[in-house]
Amino acid sequence: MARSEISITTEAGSAWLTIDREAAKNTLSAAAIAELLKALDAAEADSAARSIIVTGAGSKIFSAGGDLSGMSGDGFLAGHEGRRLYATLLERLQSVRKPTIARVNGHALAGGLGLVLACDLAIVSADASFGTPEISRGLFPMMVTALLQRHLGRKRALELLLTGERISAETALAWGLVNRVVAPELLDAETKKLAELVNSKSQAILALGRRAFFTAEDQPLGPALEFMHSQLSLNLLTEDAAEGVTAFLEKRPPRWNDK
Repeated sequence: MARSEISITTEAGSAWLTIDREAAKNTLSAAAIAELLKALDAAEADSAARSIIVTGAGSKIFSAGGDLSGMSGDGFLAGHEGRRLYATLLERLQSVRKPTIARVNGHALAGGLGLVLACDLAIVSADASFGTPEISRGLFPMMVTALLQRHLGRKRALELLLTGERISAETALAWGLVNRVVAPELLDAETKKLAELVNSKSQAILALGRRAFFTAEDQPLGPALEFMHSQLSLNLLTEDAAEGVTAFLEKRPPRWNDK
């Protein structure tokens, strides 16, 4: 029986999905990607999980990207379709109904960087680095490019893509690629603290808001505002919107029904 490449645990309201391939630099094999997709489905269905944390095994590498040893596949078309699974994973991280947090325990390179960018939030160990080194292997980071374009301006995105050079955690923070940089020994505690803050919100409103955010992201301003106007009206019809306003007026913490 094949060894699982993704480990799943649920702790304090968060599902932790760990790429468990430390000896292989937590690379994203076809099996690991398929298991991550199944793990996201399971976490979405788990009533005990209010958020999803994605990380890598060990303390040095979050993920070094795609598993180059498995790129040959069973012919060109089979390989082409197999690589589509990574794009499906990036999209799934945004369509899942629960907030996603990347706990970046080490270097995030190539497809590993794409995984970080696809998560809603990213908290990073200070000794991590980020980059798209595959250009030095004769490969352009095509699918990661789609996310870099949405996070960075043209010059900085192309600097990463064309040179293959790495940037530090602090530079990634300054460029807006990640949310927080912490000392390695504080990574777990600060990740849990961030997750607890997200977990304290209404799941229903987070799901509605995240879907609206990603839908409006690529729309022109006028259509985006019109769409968001309609989503605000939907928001106001929810039970949790009424509870939130009532709790504010009564000066007490809200008691969410997640509806």
